[in-house]
Order: sequence, then structure tokens, then C-alpha cells
Amino acid sequence: MHRIIRNIRVMDPSDGFDAVTDLAVAGGRIVARGMLPPDFTAGEVLDGTGLIACPGFIETSFQAHTPGHGRDGDLASELRAAVAGGVTQVLLRPDTLPMADIPAVLQEQRILADRLALANVHLSGALTTQLQGTALTEMAGLAAAGAIAFSQAKEPVLSAALLRLALSYAADLGLPVLLHGEEPELAANGVMHEGRLSIRLGLSGRPAAAEQIGVQRDIAIAALSGCPIHFPHLSIAAAVAEVVAARQRGEPVTCGVSIHHLLLTEQDIGFFNLHAKILPPLRAVAERDALRHAIAMGAITAISSDHNPWGVDREGMTFTQAPFGIAAVEWLLPLALRLVDEGVLDLMTVLHLLSVGPAQALGLPVPSLAVGATADFCIFDPDSCFTVETGRQWSRGRNLPYGQWELRGRVQYTLVAGRMVFRG
Repeated sequence: MHRIIRNIRVMDPSDGFDAVTDLAVAGGRIVARGMLPPDFTAGEVLDGTGLIACPGFIETSFQAHTPGHGRDGDLASELRAAVAGGVTQVLLRPDTLPMADIPAVLQEQRILADRLALANVHLSGALTTQLQGTALTEMAGLAAAGAIAFSQAKEPVLSAALLRLALSYAADLGLPVLLHGEEPELAANGVMHEGRLSIRLGLSGRPAAAEQIGVQRDIAIAALSGCPIHFPHLSIAAAVAEVVAARQRGEPVTCGVSIHHLLLTEQDIGFFNLHAKILPPLRAVAERDALRHAIAMGAITAISSDHNPWGVDREGMTFTQAPFGIAAVEWLLPLALRLVDEGVLDLMTVLHLLSVGPAQALGLPVPSLAVGATADFCIFDPDSCFTVETGRQWSRGRNLPYGQWELRGRVQYTLVAGRMVFRG
């Protein structure tokens, strides 16, 4: 359908464009940004007064439990949550059930994603069999089945020699690798940040040093192959500093951070709040503030929701038993706007971190609202305020620590290749 969005503020972080103008969409692409072609007729005209259009967001860590048992959500429910949040591209994590370590699983994911026709779904293949870090998958077969990247989800590769071999194969295939940088013996299955609070609560701690050491090791090994690597969810400034140092040496290393590590701290665990259990764990206030400084300085290039839904049957578990994860993809934009309201980042930078940065990390085309670009974008009302009500989201996940938060920035429309896939 041909569409015109009139009198809308267009913010395009790919080229810095920021102006109130008109957008025209036809044939799945943007055909005008500003003056419309004289012979252009539209099947739908939207009034964009007071609204903002920006490139659709890209989620680099998306758990949809497909394949899986379905109790915690599936690709259909979680993609609906994604497009409701203005996300137009997602990278599926490989830690499904069964895991995405053979081509047949990726083929199943592709068939279902094409049938749903919601967000653009990108596939990642497991780097090692069963993500156990002891044997490589058939990486060439996974690439042939559609993997655009290899990933270890939230598991490190135990063997340095095996990681070197894996990164060499990935480099030959021309695909990036997403790594979970952590020294596993030091992490020792801790369930929260190691510190005074973990001691007071009697919970096993996960020291920050485990992440720093793991990232140091992975960067050093990656330098031997030249393979692009991305750490999608760092949680400490010291690990980010390792990435910055590698980039200054000319190495293809990038990093992202979850929105949760920029907004929450270990204090949000309170008295065993299962919804604040995430990996890597929420850190101390000083660490969160250091991450905010790092992202403001440009050291971090992507923000993720690190979407990982769990259903209501997890509620009866203890904090130690409960799985890691937060389900917040549909609130990614309004949560990120908290950083604007608190003076950490400006709006254009936030939009860059949600779209351009993730695309560059994954080797995807940079999303744009320029004429000729694919019409993947979202339209949101920056002044629309609301209260987060748990149980009323599109996702089937109930592990959301933001209940009753006052947020602003409601997504009104999401378009993928010019198709309207969400109306608020």
C-alpha cells in the first residue's frame, strides 16, 4: 500500500537528518522524504503531528523459545511484542530447545518466521555443540542454512584453543561471532553480583572480575584470527575498557549493554525479586553509573533489551532456582528514553544505539529513512506517558521488573518493508 505520513518529525541517525517533513512509502521503500512526487497517490494518509519517525530498532539478543515447549512464549508472541516496541529486526539466540546447533533447527525457525511475516528475523547458529564449549558445530552448514552470525548465547567457550579455531572458521565464512565474556570457574554459578548485598541475602555471588578476565581472553584470542566479535551485554566498565583498547589497536571488536544495566542495580533485587535476575547480573550503583559514562563517551555502540521471557509457572521458584532473564522488548524505547530524561544521552544518540550500532555489530545494512531505503521504521509519540502494567504486555513473559514505572514514548505504528505490522 502507498502511504503518506504528513507533518512528522523524521529523526534518522544514519545521516543525522532531523526535521519536520512528510514521508511517502511505496513498494516497500521510502520514495520521498520531504516534497512528494506530484503524481503520488496514497491509499492511507497518516497525520504525524507531534510524532517522531525513526529507523526500526534492532534487537541483538532475542530469546523466542522457538523451538521450545511454548509455556514461556514462542516466536509468534514474542515477535508481536517486538513490533509493538518498534523493533523491526531481531537476532534469535541459539539456546532454544533443541538448540540451534544443526541446520534443521534454523530451517524450522526460518519457515515459521516467514509465515508470521512480522519483524525481520535473523538467525544465529550455535558456535559449539549444545553450547557446551567442547566441540564445534558444523559452522559452514549453519551458515548455508541462513545463520548471519554465530553465538554462544550466555555460555563461554571453555577451551581457548577451540575458541581460536571457531573464530578462524567464522572469519573464513565472513560472519561475526557474539560472545559471552566470562571466566566460568570464577563466576562459579553465582546468581547475583558478588558484594555486600549477596552476602546479606545469602546468595552465591558472581564477581565482576570474572567478566573482565573473560573479555580480556576472548579479545586476545580473536586478534589471532581477525574475526569480528561482539559482546552484546557487558555489565562492567572495566570490560568495556578492554573493548575500547582493542578498537584503538584496530581490532574488529564491539560491545553493547542491556538497557537493564543502565537503569537498574543490584538493589532492585530487594528481597529476592525474581524479575531482577539477569545474566550478567545487575551490578552496584557505581558500576551502573560508570556504564552510563562509557556509553555517553561512545565506548558502547548498542543497547539491547536482552529479551528473555519466562512464564507464570516460574513464579514459585526460589531466587537460586529461577532462570535468568527479563522480558522487556516492547518497552525498550520508553526505557531508553529514561536516559534522555536523566541527561545521560540525547535522543538522536539513543536512536543510533538502538538501530545503527546493532546493525554495524551484526554486519547488517544500516537502517535509514533516506529515499530509496527499505521502509522499516517506527513512529512514536514522545510525549505519551503511561504506567507499565504487568500482565498486559504482548509478550508471554511475566519476568518484568518495571511494573508501575512511569514511562513516556509510546510506539504508535511499526512498518516492516512498508507493511503496517503494528498499530498502537
